[in-house]
Amino acid sequence: MGYTLVKNGTLIDGSGGETISNAAVLIKDNLIEAVGKLNEIKQPNADIDIVDAENGFILPGLFDTHVHMMMEATDISKSLTTPFSLNFYQAINYMKRTIDTGITSVRDAGFTDFGVKEAVEKGLILGPRLQISINPLTTTGGHGDSWMRSGIDVTRVTYPGMPSGLCDGPEQVRQKVREMLRAGADIVKVHATGGVTSPTDHPEFTQFSQEELEIMVQEASFRRGVKVMAHAQGAEGIKNAVRAGIHSIEHGIFLDDEAIELMLEHGTYLVPTLLAPVAVLEAGEKSSDMPEYAVQKAKESVDIHRESIAKAHKSGVKIAMGTDAGVMPHGTNLRELDLMCKIGMTPMEALAAATKVASECLGWEDHLGTVEAGKLADLVITKTNPIADISSLEDTNNIVKVFKEGQIKKDLSRAADKTAVL
Repeated sequence: MGYTLVKNGTLIDGSGGETISNAAVLIKDNLIEAVGKLNEIKQPNADIDIVDAENGFILPGLFDTHVHMMMEATDISKSLTTPFSLNFYQAINYMKRTIDTGITSVRDAGFTDFGVKEAVEKGLILGPRLQISINPLTTTGGHGDSWMRSGIDVTRVTYPGMPSGLCDGPEQVRQKVREMLRAGADIVKVHATGGVTSPTDHPEFTQFSQEELEIMVQEASFRRGVKVMAHAQGAEGIKNAVRAGIHSIEHGIFLDDEAIELMLEHGTYLVPTLLAPVAVLEAGEKSSDMPEYAVQKAKESVDIHRESIAKAHKSGVKIAMGTDAGVMPHGTNLRELDLMCKIGMTPMEALAAATKVASECLGWEDHLGTVEAGKLADLVITKTNPIADISSLEDTNNIVKVFKEGQIKKDLSRAADKTAVL
């Protein structure tokens, strides 16, 4: 690959610090070799590919720490008539749309198997690097158990590589954690409470005892410190998860003061997914794809959700950007940044949540999350200034270039247009 010099841009390095004007980033192969003002970077005596940022803004590759790459919300009848293998081909488009937003790393919160991750790593398909959880653990009748009172079970299909996550009691819990790890899970996902889109529970319902959650954490930690992430919306379920040593709380809709204090004490990450209930309400207004029970629960949740996350942020809880993409269309992920700012975060804090803090949440901070020498060359060049207008990133036409490990995966620059014309 050789050397690439990205220049003529303003650097937002992901650390939350000051921007650098007239910045440049020198890349060698897949790593960042030097960062700073252009006149401060010593250029090698070798051929260099020059990439002009065209007075845009240079950011680290972005993260979404809560996605579902193998699904996108649709009505139940359509999902029941979709051929099983079609889901994999549809996911190719979901992953490309994710890259097109500037997101180069994701944590998959359920339903993506090890083969999909390998297909991305081998370059067979274009997509973000994946940290996968295989299938979330859930209780009978809980969030993740899609048995309907009609007697029909519309739970997502299990198959070799995608074991069922349904479990009740300590010994079943222990076995299911081992099955997910055997299937290639990088992180274990658990539904510690009910949820918005499940048919027979409520977000405030508590699932799994603290003992069961502690078993999950213990079993995962035996595999060189694998972490557990918890879908947790009700206050009691959140507190059980934090006390059990769970690494991150997903959603956090009904956080109370005690839960926030526990999260600060344990250093627990919060992944707000503010976009998720908003997307459920929007889907309910536009079509019949979203069940009425989900729309009703979203209406009950959306305001208290914003209030809870605002309180957690003000208290100093570590917040990583995540969206629940799949509940909403993939490629609309960066709407989350504006929602984060509306609960009190600054644009710089929201960007850090999608870069530095997110990389720390995934345990990848040594090689991703900020633009600095020695890290992988994941970069995004934007046409607009996200500090001045964070919502401008919602338009993927403003994401001009996306690098993943030094290779350009998206290019909307004027130079690219000229090449195409020639």
